Amino acid sequence: MDLTKVIKDVPDFPIKGVIFRDITPVLHDPDAFRAAVDSITQKLKNVDFDYIAGPESRGYLFATPISYNMGKGFIPVRKAGKLPRECYRAEYDLEYGTAAIEIHKDSIKSGDKVVVVDDLLATGGTAKAVAELVESAGGEVVLYVFMIELTFLNGRDMLKGYNVQSILTY
Repeated sequence: MDLTKVIKDVPDFPIKGVIFRDITPVLHDPDAFRAAVDSITQKLKNVDFDYIAGPESRGYLFATPISYNMGKGFIPVRKAGKLPRECYRAEYDLEYGTAAIEIHKDSIKSGDKVVVVDDLLATGGTAKAVAELVESAGGEVVLYVFMIELTFLNGRDMLKGYNVQSILTY
């Protein structure tokens, strides 16, 4: 299935001049959703890992079914203040401000291998912050897999030294 025919371009969202790649139609279409999850899962077939981390909010949508299908634990990466127990916290820059994300301190043990699954690689700030969280807990990011990569924003530059793969590139 050609997912590029399902993803919708939304001009001027969230601000004028930006073209937003809307993946919600992929989630709405069972065949497209299956194709997206299967495509990401295929990238993980020969990877040795313990957990899949999924950043809030759209990373959750792909990471959780893959975690379930592969029999791996899921690590929620949430916006600051949303998790109920003691957390590691990482702050990062956005195109239009700053943000912070967190994981529970007990979600990763020293030596755990983590795959990060997210919907989009843009500037790389969120993805790099996830690596900081995983590494703060003693884990290792062994692979990033993104459904979409916006190559013109050079997000891979933030992730030098990490294995980064994408399903679709724009």
